[in-house]
Amino acid sequence: MKHKLLNVWILLKKSLTTTIITPKTPFINVNRDPPFKKILYWCPKCNVPLVGKTCPCGGESKGVQLLKPYEVRPALSRDMELIGDLVREKFGPVPLSKVILLNKSGGADRTDLVIMNGERFGWLIFDPVEREYRFDLAVEALPFIIDHVTKGIVDIEADTGYSKDQGRIGGKRLPLTRPVPDGSVIVKYRNKYGTGIVKDKMIKVKELVPVEPVNVPDPDWDDVIRTNKNHLKNLERNAVRTIKQHMKDRPTANVSFSGGKDSTVVLHLARKAGIEDAFFIDTGLEFPETIEFVRSTGVEVIDKGNDFWRFVEKSGPPTKDDRWCCKLLKIDPLGKYLADIGPCITVQGNRWYESWNRAGIEEVSENPVNPLQLNVSPIRSWRAFEVYLYIWWQNIPVNPMYEKGLERIGCYLCPAMLESEYEEVRSLHPELAERWDKYLDKRAEKKGLPAEYRTWGLWRWKELPPKMKEICREKGVEIESGRSPGKAPVKTASAEKKKTTGSYITLVKPKKRRKRD
Repeated sequence: MKHKLLNVWILLKKSLTTTIITPKTPFINVNRDPPFKKILYWCPKCNVPLVGKTCPCGGESKGVQLLKPYEVRPALSRDMELIGDLVREKFGPVPLSKVILLNKSGGADRTDLVIMNGERFGWLIFDPVEREYRFDLAVEALPFIIDHVTKGIVDIEADTGYSKDQGRIGGKRLPLTRPVPDGSVIVKYRNKYGTGIVKDKMIKVKELVPVEPVNVPDPDWDDVIRTNKNHLKNLERNAVRTIKQHMKDRPTANVSFSGGKDSTVVLHLARKAGIEDAFFIDTGLEFPETIEFVRSTGVEVIDKGNDFWRFVEKSGPPTKDDRWCCKLLKIDPLGKYLADIGPCITVQGNRWYESWNRAGIEEVSENPVNPLQLNVSPIRSWRAFEVYLYIWWQNIPVNPMYEKGLERIGCYLCPAMLESEYEEVRSLHPELAERWDKYLDKRAEKKGLPAEYRTWGLWRWKELPPKMKEICREKGVEIESGRSPGKAPVKTASAEKKKTTGSYITLVKPKKRRKRD
């Protein structure tokens, strides 16, 4: 009876309120692109990144063009360690600035554009096949490091077979006359420098430019926060205003808390607006650090989920294109929770820049799966850059897993996780990774799948995306067409090409080419 009255109240509220939300209201606006910030502004004088276009110093800012999806975040402890180790291994004792930003971009796995001193510094890339990182230096980095480089330089005149008769150097592949490790190198030709890639005793020169060494200030993140304080205040003011504007649209209001950085900020903002109730849905696949962090916040822990391990034996692993786990472990428990509390406003931390699936999230949207819930997204236009600055400005405790190499935090075996992140999981929590790895190996053996099903992370897709299909072709993996009823993305074939039904791709031995007469 209570919920029937509440449903009547919702209908009356909809007819009277100026904020019209109907069951047909889309959860995501697919008709227009959100106003993405495609440029990161930087003050050259202070050498700090800016939330807005202007710096309090009055100096003129410069723009750094970002790559899709335009997400940019600070390099944290593990990121700084990785970049530092790779750069020093290649080029010697090169000093890094305290303030480094990472712009996520497309690739086979983790591919971050590294931004330092307001310029492109290079690319941090994880190879899911070789299971290792590499760093590709950008030519824009050279003025800041050239005086400190002690190795990793290829002199075109001394180290290659290049002659003037060959014309311009840029874009050419030249044979090396001395051993040089594969990977990114600095190229020198007379009074110019550039970057190149060495592979199989050949070097491909990208470009050559005059380089003048420069010295710039080396501020820290406290300096960045001070510079952007007014912008952070405006972000906070607008977010709190949004929450207050809608918190009375339903009988109760709460915060959906995931234990991640975005919902941590939203919880802080909601409490400033006067909302104290918050809930966390324990999927049973959380990091121990996440559970400990959630309990430290005083948020209610909801444990109404199903047994993932029982279902995965029957359904196979969840994939990026078939995330049945979300319904089982999140949506169903949420429905039970909402059935107990009735119609509510839920403040959440979803952002445009997280993924293309969230790129059209509205400020207010009715949950299409659970109509009892009206979702409010007060930080939808924030980048991770603003999220971290706000956390540090307000001294808000945050999940410690971010400093250990994870970009996003959720279930430890989530198919949406990068393979680079799962390598960190193997290091940090071998007991968790071991159970999942054993399951994948057991399934691979049962279905006749190759070791790459687990070691390359091919289990993460029901239908392999183009980037992974390309890798499979390069490594001798033949792509098949068709749908897999068994959800197994790969199958093996012996030398006799043994067949296995319900699969996407087959590992085969390369065919020998017949010699022509």
